[in-house]
Amino acid sequence: MSVSSIKSNTGYLGPTPTKQLYETMIIDGYAHKIHTITAHTFTMGDVDDFEIYVAQPLWEWQKSEMGKWVMEHAVEAPIWHRQPDYHNYGHRVAITAKLKGKDHTYWQLKWGTTT
Repeated sequence: MSVSSIKSNTGYLGPTPTKQLYETMIIDGYAHKIHTITAHTFTMGDVDDFEIYVAQPLWEWQKSEMGKWVMEHAVEAPIWHRQPDYHNYGHRVAITAKLKGKDHTYWQLKWGTTT
């Protein structure tokens, strides 16, 4: 999957979703509670062309065990968010994803807590 930018501070890690997500959704005939997790965070220094420099850590995360699992089980494509990092004069990047209830439980047990 590629990094597609929707704004200068966020972007989808894959195709842009075409449907609206709600707190509870009917998926494959069953009602599922949708949970939003922060799958990964990292910091970057102050760089000139942020989108070019952020692509490499995002790609590495997508190819990790955790990244592959999240990309496969997310209800829609995960989203990256950029925020200023005032302590290090750079950027803080967070990857968020939306998971169904049973996938959220698996995530909690395997990789820890969400924020």
